[in-house]
Amino acid sequence: MEHTYDVSVNWLADRKGIMSSEVLNNTIEVATPPEFAKGMPGIWSPEHLLVAAVNSCLMTTFLAIAENSKLEFTSFKSKALGKLAQVDGKYMITHVTLMPTVITTGQNKERALRVLQKAEANCLISNSVKSEILFEPEIILEETVL
Repeated sequence: MEHTYDVSVNWLADRKGIMSSEVLNNTIEVATPPEFAKGMPGIWSPEHLLVAAVNSCLMTTFLAIAENSKLEFTSFKSKALGKLAQVDGKYMITHVTLMPTVITTGQNKERALRVLQKAEANCLISNSVKSEILFEPEIILEETVL
């Protein structure tokens, strides 16, 4: 199985451009992050997009595995932090910390954790980047009302 994802970026001005794809409805404004010279605050940067790709892949992989596993849950959310550092004179995202939280009911706490761990291990974006992926999951049992 093989797929291709076509993305274009066009420079607008200064350190800012617009990202698009012929198969998507929305565009994304992208710029150098404010931590760098002439960076622009308030605009998605390549660094944000890399961390977002890892985090959103965790979610979509979790949703697929949870559905296939028939895991009942009422909430999924995830925070991700990417650390940028200089390694051997080059900037890189050295690691991404994923902090997903799943709210589930009944006796599903251990199952939910296994599904999350399986999702993290099978996320194609995490498996495609050389950044270390740190995983800090949290499972919350929701009280069932009788």
